[in-house]
Amino acid sequence: MSENNVPPVSSKLKNPIPLTYWEFICSFFNEIISSPINLALVAIIAWLVYKIFQNKPKQEEPAQVIKELAKIKRDFTLEELKEYNGTGPDGRILVAVNGNVYDVTKGANFYGPDGPYAALGGRDASRCLATFSIDLGKDEYDDLSDLNTEDMNSIIEWEEQFKESYDYVGKLLQPGDAHTNYSDEEEEGSQQENESKIKKE
Repeated sequence: MSENNVPPVSSKLKNPIPLTYWEFICSFFNEIISSPINLALVAIIAWLVYKIFQNKPKQEEPAQVIKELAKIKRDFTLEELKEYNGTGPDGRILVAVNGNVYDVTKGANFYGPDGPYAALGGRDASRCLATFSIDLGKDEYDDLSDLNTEDMNSIIEWEEQFKESYDYVGKLLQPGDAHTNYSDEEEEGSQQENESKIKKE
């Protein structure tokens, strides 16, 4: 074929007219809806984007801050102990184990009013811990004399855990027992320490 027989190139192909922004959007949209495959792909992409934003981790709520209370040192009767179940003005929680009272306020998630062991707050928990039961029984002093050796060993193990985790407060008093004046004991202890220091010097 000679060059004279080649058809002339259309002027439209030489200088294509640029599409306006809206024409481009319309043609893009028409391209999508004209094919079922394109529609399916768009639906999948939209679903994935939705899932990504829906599963975005929520901000964690700050952990409940338990205020630190001043340490106390005193003995308690059962009646006095009941006041310290976490519902008082200061939220203090005391639990008695094997005749000793411990401040478990920092374990409020367990022993506080909404905790799984709330029934033990402000109570003598010895029998409950020995028998693995939350049934508190009677509201009177329990000398634990009917428990067997295995149960008593269990109580001792529990008490060791309480000693490691919580502050010792004082004794659980039997009916008729007098309260110990711990401030006098502390003064005597500090005097003995001072005397021993003087002797060493």
